Amino acid sequence: MNQTQTQRRRLLTAAIAAPASFGLLSPWAHAQTWPSRAVSLIVGFPPGGIADLTTRLVANHLTRALGQPVPVDNRAGAAGNIAGQAVASSAPDGYTLLSAPASLLAINPHLHRMTFDPFTDLVPVAATGRVFVYLMVRANLGVQNVQDLLAMLRARPGQLTFGSAGNGTSSHIAGEKFTSQANVTARHIPYRGAAPALTALIGGEIDFLFDSGPGLQAAQAGRVQLLAVGSRTRVPALPDLPTLHESGLTDFDVDTVFGIYARSGTPAAIVARLSTEIGRIMQSTEVREGLVAIGAGTALEGSPQELAARVRNDSERFGRIIRERNIRPD
Repeated sequence: MNQTQTQRRRLLTAAIAAPASFGLLSPWAHAQTWPSRAVSLIVGFPPGGIADLTTRLVANHLTRALGQPVPVDNRAGAAGNIAGQAVASSAPDGYTLLSAPASLLAINPHLHRMTFDPFTDLVPVAATGRVFVYLMVRANLGVQNVQDLLAMLRARPGQLTFGSAGNGTSSHIAGEKFTSQANVTARHIPYRGAAPALTALIGGEIDFLFDSGPGLQAAQAGRVQLLAVGSRTRVPALPDLPTLHESGLTDFDVDTVFGIYARSGTPAAIVARLSTEIGRIMQSTEVREGLVAIGAGTALEGSPQELAARVRNDSERFGRIIRERNIRPD
């Protein structure tokens, strides 16, 4: 073998070895320089709703914390699955994140044919907020509290109606859990969205509804009656409002946790940085007040592990109700 052939062989060997070497070093090196450009935050709902407004509030503060733009990308449709698929199929480099309610992971797999596995294709980064769900009745129903409503439901089995934002939605599952746990029956009336369902309650077309917050103004104006919040703890902004747990439905909890997720395989150092920064953001008075102002409940803090545990617990609880009540999506 002459000198030229030897040199070519050395170059070829180096070229073959280089990708392996870079593959070992790139996650560490990438994490050290991240972020060097904009970080996209995808949300699976249209602009103007609680999911979108919560995401934008976090994105504005995350832009300051990271020193790079964090634009919000609305990809609505398929109950959030379109957005989830976009992140699940993205590069695991920390530049494409998902902002989503726990329902995307905890409810959708029980109802929809998924094109990705949210528990293996996504990794939890941080919780961002908890949206409370309220039990409301039409103003002229003639009940004053949860006990009155349950007594009426027992006296008139199958005659009262409850609305929802559609079959398989969180409000539908909340209503089914309520009637199941209380051992009463009521007729479900699905609408095409939360707003039409609330309008129906105000108009007296249905008897009760689980609402995520937009109905609070109607309750304040006396157009609907607010009975309880569907969580284990009272709402800080409404300290006199009882929980369904206190009203006799032990451990009743249908509130929604919002969180940030990354593509699985994202370097641990990037996930840790994001978790720390978002945790600081959620502790700020400005963000906490902002969440209350947009009706998004309260800020949450917690590790990725705590968020993952909450989502898995929700998946087990809601999955059981979906199976028992034979819930199907529209």
